Amino acid sequence: MNRSLFTLVLIFAALSVIHLLYLAVSRLQKDKDYTGIGFRIKTWWGMVFIFCLATLSNSVVSLLSLMVLAFFALKEYFSMIRTRKADRRLFLWAYLSIPLQFYWVYIEWYGMFIVFIPVYVFLLLPLPRLINKGTLGFLRSVSATQWGLMLMVFGLSHLAYFQFASPEYGAGLVLFLVVLTQLNDAVHYLASIYFGKHKIVPTSNPYLTWEGFSCAFVVTTAVSYLIYPHLTPLNPAFGYLSGMLISLSGFFGSLTVSVLKRDLLIGDDDKFAALKKSYLSRIDSLTYTAPVFFHVIRYFFDFM
Repeated sequence: MNRSLFTLVLIFAALSVIHLLYLAVSRLQKDKDYTGIGFRIKTWWGMVFIFCLATLSNSVVSLLSLMVLAFFALKEYFSMIRTRKADRRLFLWAYLSIPLQFYWVYIEWYGMFIVFIPVYVFLLLPLPRLINKGTLGFLRSVSATQWGLMLMVFGLSHLAYFQFASPEYGAGLVLFLVVLTQLNDAVHYLASIYFGKHKIVPTSNPYLTWEGFSCAFVVTTAVSYLIYPHLTPLNPAFGYLSGMLISLSGFFGSLTVSVLKRDLLIGDDDKFAALKKSYLSRIDSLTYTAPVFFHVIRYFFDFM
């Protein structure tokens, strides 16, 4: 407990300094767009608040907070889809799967947790859409709903399972994962602003550049090696590998969600701009880093 509290105090202090620097730089350099960093700083404060509650109380508080986050992320994802009345019942069943998915985490039923959405929900979800709703738009509505559940619910629910799978190290592992994921996004964004020239997917996200990716990969890996002894029981080899893994999976998560949003919102630029401030834009990388990091650690270490 003392170690976790000390870590949170350090993160609080560091985040305060970063916030002050952001306010100063954004006023001095008005020609550059720092709004993406501003949104992520707000997200960081929210995450620090969640971790404070989890550290000072218990893991159930963190689980409920993450469940609410998954709900809003899925809700914003559904707001991007062009829907018909026939899709409303489908969305309702998708929402109902959220408390069930997190309930499996709470009772530590790993077998059901890992197959509930990818197997049972995927197989049964089309039924409400099939019954008396016709065939028009069936594939698009069902597959879009399933993809949203996979990212926003299944992916994010792994954050909650860390503390139940490993009560001793879970909170530190989640903090380690979130810090590196957000750091990777921030460095990629800033490096792309200052010297990014070769855009990866200019049609969907102009801030994803190869220069930004390279800088983020190096910085995230280095920071991972520096902080892993304080937050995790990992060995030095995994101190390096974890940074690389989180950087790569975070990049693919951000890239996938960016392309996904552009595809769903073709012709609706106003809505696309509004969603840059959404929950979905702030946790896109975590939808990939959380499950990838969780399963790699679970496979190689006995404490999970």
